[in-house]
Amino acid sequence: MKNLFLAVLLLLFVISCGSSKNVVVKREIPTKTVKKTADLKTLNSNFSGKVNSHVQEILKDAQKYLGAPYKYAGNTSSGFDCSGLVCKVFDENNLKLPRRSEDQSNAGKEINIRDAKPGDLVFFATAGGTRVSHVGIIHDIGSDGEVKFIHSSTSKGVIISSLNEKYWNNAYLFVRRVL
Repeated sequence: MKNLFLAVLLLLFVISCGSSKNVVVKREIPTKTVKKTADLKTLNSNFSGKVNSHVQEILKDAQKYLGAPYKYAGNTSSGFDCSGLVCKVFDENNLKLPRRSEDQSNAGKEINIRDAKPGDLVFFATAGGTRVSHVGIIHDIGSDGEVKFIHSSTSKGVIISSLNEKYWNNAYLFVRRVL
């Protein structure tokens, strides 16, 4: 019994010694695709404020789904995931995009965030790292350069968010023009 007590005591000591450190993991970020967070907060946008009628239709179609719930692999008004929303909206406007956000991130051409305009796709790494795991459609760019995008959030469904929000600012990867 005494040996068992000593073994348990020794085990607790070893475990407690190994769990007292906080570990900070740095993300490896490829310089080609990921922009610095500070760039988004001090964005000097080149957007003129004009949106052509084709983009207006895409945005109108995206807005009609505001409030739709999140649904994994969903691509109907009863529920969307992020890439399902993008596919549905673009499909309604006779534009075909791949189904997965990672595949959508190869469509069109990459552009600088300063050159972004409504209708462009914005990509994120929501799981950390640099792998595309989320997509949204740029909805508006304010006179102060604030970029707002429409997307399907796992917690709130289809909503409009801002790149000024800390979560999205940190997860931001790049913008692609597909129109």
